[in-house]
Amino acid sequence: MPTERRLQRMMEVLRHRQRDLTVVCENIHDPHNVSAILRTCDAIGIAEVNLLYTTEEFPELGKKSSASAKKWLTIKRHRDYSQLHNYLKQQGMRIFSTFLSPGAKSIYEINWTEPAAILMGNEHRGVSDEALKICDEEIYIPMFGMVESLNVSVATAVILYEACRQRMEKGMYPFSPRNDKWVKEKIAEWLERE
Repeated sequence: MPTERRLQRMMEVLRHRQRDLTVVCENIHDPHNVSAILRTCDAIGIAEVNLLYTTEEFPELGKKSSASAKKWLTIKRHRDYSQLHNYLKQQGMRIFSTFLSPGAKSIYEINWTEPAAILMGNEHRGVSDEALKICDEEIYIPMFGMVESLNVSVATAVILYEACRQRMEKGMYPFSPRNDKWVKEKIAEWLERE
């Protein structure tokens, strides 16, 4: 049985979970990159991460590299683009893909206080053509050096912390009231995992 202090910590963490902001990992090959993304998601209060694996096997996520972040996140697995699209749209989310195109917008031009899914592509191939078809908008991280890309886990962290900054400024942390039904349900779920 967890201590009262542990229960209070769980409650506080869950109250800050951003239920209308998620990350989609599309065919990310290296499990260490996925684990690093999960750690960042937990750190800024993402409630759910979506794994979209159509050409790669779902990654084996070790406790060491993810710092057990997977224990505190809801992880949804998808094998189909249209199913993922429908799932995210039912939650009212706009889908943003990281893709450097002439029409792409800087991450600093996006209003991250609105419901959003951030789709991150494979380390070598990037976001697939199939994934681009289900996205509403393409985004990029401004860079000023000779190197034109960041590691996928680093890029995810940069984007998420911009979203976090905007949401903090708007007073969206905490996201849920103390007596929120979702928070209570998650507490029960987390206690089962302890």
